[in-house]
Amino acid sequence: MNNSSGSHRNEPSTTADERGMLDGWLDYHRDTLLWKCEGLREEQLRRTPLAPSRLSLLGLVRHMAEVERYWFREIMLGEDLPELYCTREDPDGDFHFTDEDTWAEAEEVWRTEVELARRATAGRPLDLLSEAGSHHGGEVFSLRWVYTHMIEEYARHNGHADLLREQTDGATGD
Repeated sequence: MNNSSGSHRNEPSTTADERGMLDGWLDYHRDTLLWKCEGLREEQLRRTPLAPSRLSLLGLVRHMAEVERYWFREIMLGEDLPELYCTREDPDGDFHFTDEDTWAEAEEVWRTEVELARRATAGRPLDLLSEAGSHHGGEVFSLRWVYTHMIEEYARHNGHADLLREQTDGATGD
């Protein structure tokens, strides 16, 4: 898998200020996840080739839409939002999908959540603290912590995406 197929990932600046660095790395990892999905058919995106794991590329994108929504809007802004895919009965609903669930829908939801996360953080200082609410046991987080956590979350799941992609069509790449 090379990066000449239309996907564009900007390398994060090596000299940016802290906010620029965090935004750069988060966007890099967001782009990496989509790059791992690029060029695959619907059936390939749904495949779970790492048994007994139920991980799929489609599920990872759905999961990251949930995570973007949760950390940037629910935790940082205190918005009371319904889950996208998960329920109390199925807390891993982002990885459980039906024939009616499609890649196009998942990608659109993910892109929307990324854009809403960008709006939620625009102009806000990194030392902004979340409201102590019912989420996450009432714990308070700084926006800096949420950025760092999101970079870690994407990096970990992009490693999963690497393995899924290689098992799906043999493609590899950083």
